Amino acid sequence: MPNNPQHEKIWKVIQLIPEGKVASYGQVADLAGLPGRARLAGKCLSYVPKEGFNGKSVPWFRVLRSSGQIAFELGSSSFEEQRALLMDEGVMVKGRRISIKQYGWKPDLGEILFLLEN
Repeated sequence: MPNNPQHEKIWKVIQLIPEGKVASYGQVADLAGLPGRARLAGKCLSYVPKEGFNGKSVPWFRVLRSSGQIAFELGSSSFEEQRALLMDEGVMVKGRRISIKQYGWKPDLGEILFLLEN
């Protein structure tokens, strides 16, 4: 599928999530200027080019449901991959849940103003 501007905005936001932090699909959509488009944020992750975006990887595994849950089916290969990648970054995964309070990304005003500009 060819890149579209909405996907690119979402990928750019995801690239900004720091190692060891997570964000929800809704938060990513909001920061990308697409409020209310959490499902779009999740869907476009399946379209990330293998070579990444703008020369950088897109750390898809740092994006979760707003409840802190991994969206993949418990025990599936995708679930296990996401869990392992998060744990490699020091994010504690209990069952299928991550503590948003502890690991949630809270970009400061500088990140919002300078890094997220189109």
